[in-house]
Amino acid sequence: MSLREATYKIQAAIAVMLMLTTGVSAQVATDSLQERSNIPEKISIEQTAADTLYIDSIQQAAARPQSTLSGDSSRVSKKRSATEVSDRIANFKPQPYKATWLAVVLPGAGQIYNRKYWKLPIVYGGIMGCLYAYNWNNQMYSDYRQAFLDIMDADPNSRSYESFFPSGYDFEQNEEYLKNLFKKRKDRYRRWRDLSIFACVGVYLISIIDAYVDAHLSSFDISEDINLSIQPDLMRSNASSNNYYGLNCNISF
Repeated sequence: MSLREATYKIQAAIAVMLMLTTGVSAQVATDSLQERSNIPEKISIEQTAADTLYIDSIQQAAARPQSTLSGDSSRVSKKRSATEVSDRIANFKPQPYKATWLAVVLPGAGQIYNRKYWKLPIVYGGIMGCLYAYNWNNQMYSDYRQAFLDIMDADPNSRSYESFFPSGYDFEQNEEYLKNLFKKRKDRYRRWRDLSIFACVGVYLISIIDAYVDAHLSSFDISEDINLSIQPDLMRSNASSNNYYGLNCNISF
């Protein structure tokens, strides 16, 4: 084989290899272009599926009954408000100044403010009892006063004192006795009437003092650390050899 023929064969082999290589590259390029063209389609499909799931979740949340949500929120708010009210009641500390002025304005208002409701029957019972005693004693004083005035004057038409005695009673024979009796009864019921007024004022003042002291004592320490113990003890005397028996009182706080 000559050199020229060998050269031609080599060039022909190279040409064939170039053709094969070009064809494979073209196929690869074509496949890559097809894959790239399919990528947006895949992305759009996945995005559509994600949007569909999001819309379904929103629809399910919207379809959920609002009564359940509102009921849960209302129960939570009620529980919270009940807890706040119980804490406020447990930590309530009355103010002495406010309790005193409430008791001055209205009897028993200081006890209501201090939340000592069991004292209200005592306060109002005492005031009503004093008012009843004042009314009764004042009526008796008025009757005996008028009877004393009638028996002391010389007018025969004014004889109201006869209503105190049964019919047929001899008033002329017991005139002096009746004068002293009516005067004593008049003075007695007048004194009792005045005492009823002072007693009513006393109940009113005691209710004010009680409201003030009770408000102060609301913050007083009454824990179990404060106790009093009393026990028998043997005491020794330094002056003599005799022993004495007594009581030992210990206060610990």
